[in-house]
Amino acid sequence: MSRKTAIAIAAHPDDIEFKMCGTLLLLRRAGWSIHCFNLATGNGGSTLYDSARTTEIRAEEARDAARLIGATWHPPITDDMEIIYGAGLLRKVAAVVREVRPTIVLTHPLQDYMEDHMETGRLAVSAAFAHTIANYVTDPPRPSYPDDITVYHCMPHGACDPIRRPVVPSAWVDTGSVHHQSMKALACHHSQREWLDATQGMGDYLESMENHARHMGSLSGAFHLAEGWWRHQHDGFSRADIDPLADALGTDYLPNPHFTAATRHAPLINAIP
Repeated sequence: MSRKTAIAIAAHPDDIEFKMCGTLLLLRRAGWSIHCFNLATGNGGSTLYDSARTTEIRAEEARDAARLIGATWHPPITDDMEIIYGAGLLRKVAAVVREVRPTIVLTHPLQDYMEDHMETGRLAVSAAFAHTIANYVTDPPRPSYPDDITVYHCMPHGACDPIRRPVVPSAWVDTGSVHHQSMKALACHHSQREWLDATQGMGDYLESMENHARHMGSLSGAFHLAEGWWRHQHDGFSRADIDPLADALGTDYLPNPHFTAATRHAPLINAIP
């Protein structure tokens, strides 16, 4: 029997709340256990505090957000700008995956505006793939497990690829009923208001999240507020071409009718014509 467990694996504290929180909340409402794992400490996210103090602040904010949505929080394993695909980090990420034993892994897209996000997506994919490989040793050691696992990639920042081409997901999740709680979870990261405004011109990060949800809802043609997802190729991850998000969320999940068998052979990032 499949375990009803999902984990969001993201780069920095607040990344989950920006793009994945609504889907996690809907899974929890459907009876799933949910987990949050940010690989980086977020130590770079301040112009006011040094690295050590910023790490403390952002860990506290991330724990508060996870507690608010009813998720288990997992501590980070490296610092900002040091998420680099390699054996050391991969063994640590794979250990968390084996400890949690998820059926669903939510993570970053493989193409995004910054390397930390893309490297996190790659690490999450490889860690999920390795969940059945008994001879692959994790750090700390954790036993492999045989259950099916499915990886989903959220939308990139700005809903475009690194060279500014607009992109659309292969499915949308209707987050309208949990949007307020998602906003409260993002607001737990209050230290980021000044940082994002000073470094990225994002004067109101809550407004930015709201605008993204509205844009996804508009693209869906059916929902007012939404999160967008791509489902990773299933070979090596599950024995059949399954879609557990669709099974778990029912009418809150809408496949993109234009994402046909033909377009699945195109690159992961599918530009709007």
